[in-house]
Amino acid sequence: MNYFIIDYDSTFIKVESLDELSKNSKNYNIKAQKKIEKITELGMEGKISFSESLGKRIRLIKCDKEDINKTIQTLDGLVSESFKKNIPFLKKNNDKIIIISSGFHELIDPIVVKYGIKKENIYANRFLYKNQNIIGYDKNNYLSQSQGKVKLLRKLNLKGKIHVIGDGYTDYEIKKEGLANSFYLFTENIKRESIVKSADYLLKSLDQFIKIIK
Repeated sequence: MNYFIIDYDSTFIKVESLDELSKNSKNYNIKAQKKIEKITELGMEGKISFSESLGKRIRLIKCDKEDINKTIQTLDGLVSESFKKNIPFLKKNNDKIIIISSGFHELIDPIVVKYGIKKENIYANRFLYKNQNIIGYDKNNYLSQSQGKVKLLRKLNLKGKIHVIGDGYTDYEIKKEGLANSFYLFTENIKRESIVKSADYLLKSLDQFIKIIK
C-alpha cells in the first residue's frame, strides 16, 4: 500500500500557521512578528533544531482561543491552489493520506477535514491553556521535539511505500532516516534552496505528484 505523508504549513496551506496566529493576535507586535518569522525560517532550513524553534516562537506569541478562531477563518482562505483543485484525489485517497505537522491541531483539523482528510490521520501538536490563553504546548508529543516526525513514523511502523510531501527540513529527515521511499519538495508556495539537493522530486503543485504516482 502507498502512504502519502503530507505536511501542513507552506504545503497544504500557503503560509506558516503560527506566523498567521501571531498576526491575528490582539497583542500583535511587529518586532515580535519579525522574530517569529525569522525563527520559523531557520527551523525550516534545518539551521536550528526544531524544538528550539518551536519553544522560541511560542514564548513570543501572546494569543488566546479567540485569536485561534480568528486565525482559522484566515487559514480557510489560504489553502494551496493545487490542493483546492484536487479535492477528488484527496477524498478518494483518504485512507492513504496522513497529515504529519509540527503545527497545532487547533489550526489544522478544522481546515483539512473539509478536504476529506480523516481526523484520525492527522498528527500534530496541541497547545496548553490557562484562562483561555496559550501558555505552552505538550512537550511529550513527538512532534514538539527535534526529529519528531522521524520518531512518529517509527512508532506508526507503516507497512508499504512511503511518499513524503513537504517544504522543509523536518520532512526531508523522514527520508534521510530511511523511513520513506521518496521525498517530494513542495515548491508551490516557497522554494527552500538549501533543501533542493536533498529532494527526490521538486513539486510545483499537487498535480505533479498525482501524475508521478499514476
